[in-house]
Amino acid sequence: MIQSFKWIAILEGISFLLILFVTMPLKYIFDMGQPNQIIGMAHGFLFLAYVVMAFLVKSELNWNIKTLLIVLACSVIPFGTFWMERKYLEASKY
Repeated sequence: MIQSFKWIAILEGISFLLILFVTMPLKYIFDMGQPNQIIGMAHGFLFLAYVVMAFLVKSELNWNIKTLLIVLACSVIPFGTFWMERKYLEASKY
């Protein structure tokens, strides 16, 4: 399960950065909304999967509530999921 969460965290981070730095400029500068809709839907699915997996991994890694809140907060900070994956998942034995 931890390996799956690592992949979801990385993909969620990539989708967040794509929205932030690629599709938002396309939408508001070049009036191209379609890429934002497609990547936005994928990002929404990955965000929900990230949150659910965080709760599932919490019990597996015996995280306290503070750690869980940090992991959840990382999903709304640019580059946060990459940092979280390195800090909280890289050292775990799976």
